[in-house]
Amino acid sequence: MTLRDDSTAMQDDLVRVRRDLHRHPEVGLDLPRTQRLVLDELAGLGGLEIALGTALSSVTAVLRGGRPGAAVLLRADMDALPLTEATGLDYASQVDGAMHACGHDLHTAMLVGAARLLSAHRDEVAGDVVFMFQPGEEGWNGAARMIDEGVLDAAGQRVSAAYGMHVSSNGPAGQFGSRPGTLMAATADLKVTVHGAGTHASMPHLGLDPVTVAAEIVTSLQTMVTRRFDVFDPVVVTVGSIHAGTKSNIIPDTAEIEATVRTFSAANHARLRTEVTRLCRHIAEAHGLTAEVDYVDGYPVTVNDKQEYEFARAVVSDVLGTERFAPMAHPISAAEDFSEVLDKVPGCYLHLGASVADDPATAPVNHSPRAVFDDRVLADGALVHAELAMRALRRSEGMRSGPD
Repeated sequence: MTLRDDSTAMQDDLVRVRRDLHRHPEVGLDLPRTQRLVLDELAGLGGLEIALGTALSSVTAVLRGGRPGAAVLLRADMDALPLTEATGLDYASQVDGAMHACGHDLHTAMLVGAARLLSAHRDEVAGDVVFMFQPGEEGWNGAARMIDEGVLDAAGQRVSAAYGMHVSSNGPAGQFGSRPGTLMAATADLKVTVHGAGTHASMPHLGLDPVTVAAEIVTSLQTMVTRRFDVFDPVVVTVGSIHAGTKSNIIPDTAEIEATVRTFSAANHARLRTEVTRLCRHIAEAHGLTAEVDYVDGYPVTVNDKQEYEFARAVVSDVLGTERFAPMAHPISAAEDFSEVLDKVPGCYLHLGASVADDPATAPVNHSPRAVFDDRVLADGALVHAELAMRALRRSEGMRSGPD
């Protein structure tokens, strides 16, 4: 049987795996039940060597192919979100305050499927495949922790390429997409504390009002975005939280601002820290106050290698049909810690639509408590994972052997 035949045959079982994960979501870096389920599902597969993480409940499985060769990596994130589900599904989360609202349950099931496919066809695998089952994508940077623990060298050699995919609850079901170069944004968290001097609100001249300074900083951040940065290399600064004071007739000592920052190039990611810090401090100083700026880098820019993007597009088009791949015109401002892997080795990250709505644009988006994903994409997701690995290793084998 072919990989496609085998993937179709396992569809119902992948739905079982996915729905089990969905009922029992776990958040963060410690996912003991999820880890056990993955281990159970991988048990008995031929040619598989398994190692567990120490700083997080990761699973790294290495498949030794039937022929020697290079190594490639396939990745799935496994963690859920701290969110109360509101879908009403019969397999909805049974854990209060936790939900697989970003589709990581589908990612995990698809990678389990890919491991089964490649193990069953191990004699055709020309090298090693590293399966990276990763906790802590949702703000915990589990990818960097797994890199620190050696996932990129788990096969005994550095992986030559890495691939991953992410489902979307408001993308057309079964439609793959990606783009060369920048795919997703880098992130940073910004917290500004403006320090003034509190006084009676009727006599502001006797104090130093941090509220008005904080308000000026909020608006000036938006001006900075449009006046200090190229519109064709955009920057997003969104203030999501402002806190100050306790009562309308009291000017407080401090005001706090919290914002998220998104950039689409490494240069702007590095530059923005300087620009933001200077702007906030100087506005405060202009009014006789001070500003304490805490700027914490998050995930780097997710950048697809151009050759690996073309390779992945060709694989999806060949396996499923050209109509199943849609190049993305622009990056998206969400972030992803698979960027940590793509910083180290060339690869490609794909998006896979999984909407259940007749009009996907109207569907609740990822991270919504009402987000729903179409299980019918599971077999094709597993198949594409497996084909990417199989063909990438075959390509490497051809490069080593050279022309006849």
